Amino acid sequence: MKMGFVTALLGEYNFEQVIDTAGRLGYECVEIACWPGGAAERRYAGVSHIDVDSLDDAKIAYIKNYCKERGVEISSLAFYPNNLDGDLEKREFNISHLKKVIKASARLGVNMVTTFIGRDQYKSVEDNMEIFKQVWPPIIKFAEENGVRVGIENCPMLFDHNQWPGGWNLASTPKIWREMFKVIDSDYFGLNYDPSHLVIQMMDPIAPIWEFRKKIIHVHFKDTKIYREKLNDIGSFAAPNDYMAPKLPGLGDINWGDFVAALNDIGFDGYACIEVEDRAFEVNTGAKLKSLELSKRYLEQFVI
Repeated sequence: MKMGFVTALLGEYNFEQVIDTAGRLGYECVEIACWPGGAAERRYAGVSHIDVDSLDDAKIAYIKNYCKERGVEISSLAFYPNNLDGDLEKREFNISHLKKVIKASARLGVNMVTTFIGRDQYKSVEDNMEIFKQVWPPIIKFAEENGVRVGIENCPMLFDHNQWPGGWNLASTPKIWREMFKVIDSDYFGLNYDPSHLVIQMMDPIAPIWEFRKKIIHVHFKDTKIYREKLNDIGSFAAPNDYMAPKLPGLGDINWGDFVAALNDIGFDGYACIEVEDRAFEVNTGAKLKSLELSKRYLEQFVI
C-alpha cells in the first residue's frame, strides 16, 4: 500500500505547499482536491489544488515534474459533489465538472478519479437507483474512453438536518454497491472504500472487503467515534452528527489492525489516503499538520 492524505484538509495551501508537505512528512501520495471555483456548499468542499479549467500542456508538465522531484505521487483527482442532485441545473453542472476532472486525470497520467454517486435526498433508494441507471452509465463510458478509473466513496452524506431524510450519496451500503455493479459492470467503476461510513450506520466496516475485493480501487483511512450515551438517548434515527464524530485513525471505534490485515488478505496494494475531518485538529494549520503526523505514525504500525 502507498499511504497518502486527502488534500482538502489544507484548503489554505496551494499545490506546491501540499506536495512539499507530503514529501516532508514522508507520504508517498496525495489525493488532490479539484473543486470548481465559487462558494463551498459544505465543509471541505470548494478546495482546488489543481484547477482543471486552466490545465494546459505547460501546467501538466509542471505538475508532473514537481511531484516527481519530490517523490510524491497523485493517487487520484478528487471531486465529491451530488451527481444525482434533485436540482437538475446543479446536477448538470456537477457532472460537467466531473467530466473535466476525468479528462484532467487522463492528461496527467493519474488515471483515477474519486467522487460520489450522489442522491436525490427526497426520493427513495429504489427511485434513486432508476435515476442512477440513466445518469451513470454515460459517465463511466466517458471514463473508459479516457482510461480513467472512477472510485466511489461509500459516504452516505447524511450527517445533519440539511441532508435529511435520504442524504446526498446513494452508494452507502453493500446491498446498493451490489446493485450498482450489476448495472455497470466495468473495470473502470469501483469503490473508494472508507470504513468509517459503515461504522456510522452500525455496520461491520471490515466484512465487505472480501466480497468487494475486486472493486476496491482506492481506500480512505478515517475513523469514527460513536458516543453510546448520546445514541442511547436519541437513537439511530437522529442526525448522525448528534451521536458521532469523525476522528483520526486510532481515536475512534475501528480496529485498524484488523482492517489493514483484511486489505492485505485481498492483496490490495494501491493508494490508501488519510482523510482528516476531526474537528479537534481544525483550529489552525499547525493542528492540521499535527493530525497528518499523528495519523501516519499510528498507521505505520500496520501498513507495510
